[in-house]
Amino acid sequence: MPRTRSLAWSELKIGLVTVFALVMTTMLIFLLSGEGGFFWQRYSLKAVFPNIAGLKPGAPVRVAGVEVGSVSDTQFVGDRVEVVLQIARDMQPLVTSTSVASLGSVSLLGEAAVDITASSDGTPIPEWGYVPSGTAAGSLTDVTSQAAEGIKELTGLLQETRAGQGTIGRLLTDEALYEEIQSLVAAVESVVQSVNQGRGTLGHLVNDPATAEAIEASLQNVEAVTARIRAGEGSLGKLLSDDAMAQSLTSTTANLDSITGRISRGEGTAGKLITENELYDRLNSMSERLDKVMTGLQAGEGTAGQLLKDRQLYENINGTVTELQRLVQDIRANPRRFLNVRVSLF
Repeated sequence: MPRTRSLAWSELKIGLVTVFALVMTTMLIFLLSGEGGFFWQRYSLKAVFPNIAGLKPGAPVRVAGVEVGSVSDTQFVGDRVEVVLQIARDMQPLVTSTSVASLGSVSLLGEAAVDITASSDGTPIPEWGYVPSGTAAGSLTDVTSQAAEGIKELTGLLQETRAGQGTIGRLLTDEALYEEIQSLVAAVESVVQSVNQGRGTLGHLVNDPATAEAIEASLQNVEAVTARIRAGEGSLGKLLSDDAMAQSLTSTTANLDSITGRISRGEGTAGKLITENELYDRLNSMSERLDKVMTGLQAGEGTAGQLLKDRQLYENINGTVTELQRLVQDIRANPRRFLNVRVSLF
């Protein structure tokens, strides 16, 4: 009887050790699997994608690249796919309404994964809430989409080229354009041959040493002139290097600015001419009177007008002047004849 009790206790100890080993093994598997710990340490979220690209339950879930959970289920919701995520509860403050869930991959050839951007700016998403989905910049999905779009555009470009659209398309399909290009190539070849044979200005430049020497001498003269200018020689050199001349030019510019400022303010005769209407009116009135006088002269009015228009008056005046000149000449020749003074005494 005591032996039977001993055997039963031994079996019980073996059973307890086995159960303890199974529990420890299970705990160790949970701790090493990286799935967010035990069920009470995780919470569930959802995300909806138009295409999950082979995502399966058990695929890792990463927040900012750190694995914090796994995919527990996938199911269709209309024409989209709903993915249930199991995430470590201590990640809840980083998974907010401003986070974005996207499809990634463990490696270029590995299984698919779900990547969630970490963001503490928004409101934490409650359990069984939906994480906004999108495409992460630089992800494999994004690269694949861009590559597909590029291939589509390239295909369209090739189709347009085959249809003869665009310059390349016309070049490949238009015989007239091909012949024009051939003619242009032939003309260029003819020009090159002429240059090689020394024809024309460019041909002389390439083949005639004298022309090359003349150009080289001109370049040397230009270099000498620039060297003199840098050395401060001549007017241009002094303008660039002489501070006194620069100051003189600056002073002249300042004086011009001062003069134009005074004119703008209406100072002086020029300023008043520009700004005062009274002076302008007076000048305008004087111009009108001069126009009237000139008109009267041209019409022969007045003495001056008659002098300009009346030929007889001109000849009379001319004759009088001639007689006066003769009288002066006679006085100079015989002054006693005209200066006869008699003195008488009473």
